[in-house]
Amino acid sequence: MAQRAIAGLRGTGQFDENTRPTNWRETFTLLEPNGTAPLNALLSFAHSTPTDDPKYNHFRDELPSRVLKVATAATDAATSIVVTADDNVPFVVENATLYNTRTGEVMRATADANTGTNTLTVARGAGGDSTKKAVTVGDELVIIGYAAKEGSGKPSVATFDPTTDYNYTQIFKTGVSITGTLKQTYLRTGDKESEMLTKALKNHMADIERAFFFGQRAIEDANTATPRRYTGGLFSMIPNVIDAASAFENENVITEYEFDRLLIEDLFAWGSKEKVMFCGPRVISNLMQIAKNRWQPTAVDNAYGVSFARYHTFAGDLLVYMHPLFRQIPSMNANGIILDMDALGYRYMNGRDTTLKRDVQANDVDASEHFYITECGLELLQAKPHAIIRNWKDVKASKATESEGGGASQDGGNQQGG
Repeated sequence: MAQRAIAGLRGTGQFDENTRPTNWRETFTLLEPNGTAPLNALLSFAHSTPTDDPKYNHFRDELPSRVLKVATAATDAATSIVVTADDNVPFVVENATLYNTRTGEVMRATADANTGTNTLTVARGAGGDSTKKAVTVGDELVIIGYAAKEGSGKPSVATFDPTTDYNYTQIFKTGVSITGTLKQTYLRTGDKESEMLTKALKNHMADIERAFFFGQRAIEDANTATPRRYTGGLFSMIPNVIDAASAFENENVITEYEFDRLLIEDLFAWGSKEKVMFCGPRVISNLMQIAKNRWQPTAVDNAYGVSFARYHTFAGDLLVYMHPLFRQIPSMNANGIILDMDALGYRYMNGRDTTLKRDVQANDVDASEHFYITECGLELLQAKPHAIIRNWKDVKASKATESEGGGASQDGGNQQGG
């Protein structure tokens, strides 16, 4: 049975006879979708948007949690409660109701919060005196609504503004040169010029793919007529980095239990319920040891022939693919990156998406010279839905580690391989 489309990708995900490629970048996705640039293959029908400036900006916004933490203990009769400084404090306006998750008490704010001292003024025990309880440091106070009197006036206003982020387009070029003699020579391997153009396109897209992973946002000679720009890549822009060398009970080990908790409690807390994971061969080996009844290779609609395996949890699905780039670079062997395709975009300078410029040789050169040029960049629309996993070398601790540390995990055997 066909699987549903990947979140964040438009259309059917396959070029049919009525859908012609509109530029060379989309042509490449037809040429080799499982090749050197699977991220570009997915982005080719995701958020591809032209820009009229090499520096492009976007707004980021998210709904506030409106959860506060008590900073100073107070008695059950106290009407002033100090909370930890937080962006959620201004949302405690007069008549807002708050719920203490530990004690069950409901309070009502009798005035707007003092954002200078992070102090709430409240009426205690909305359900009666018996519900009043002392508050302790760390108690969660959740804003659960607003309780107005009949005939009362307008409420106080609490607002939150989006933040801005930006990236640059980068100019990528890949050249091809073939002498006049070679161009006219019969070869058993076929037309040499076409072969070289195909290989150059592969290398060109691989360059873009690598920059989208490893690039560092920067600009050189900014105040000149010919600045050089670098587009920021995923590894430099995603703040959520989970390093298995230190983040879990055993060094370089993530058990099935720990991996499921990571997905359910952290990674699927933000964004889409379906994410893509590109990773190295060691990570693939680890996943193959985990609960093989859940590890089901499936053809996924909308994926341009990129073959994913689906890892299912109650919180969401992970579509896993071993990226050839991670295999080529030894240090990426035990690393992975989890992406929400709905929060990624491909930006290209207006009129300067991937193009082949032919016959650019000088008049006195006995050769045909061509080059591919793309001015493009990656756009990270939101940062929280993505994550980087480093140094995941095993799903079980070694026998020596288990004997020293008293076991690899507390999952009661959930880390068994297949």
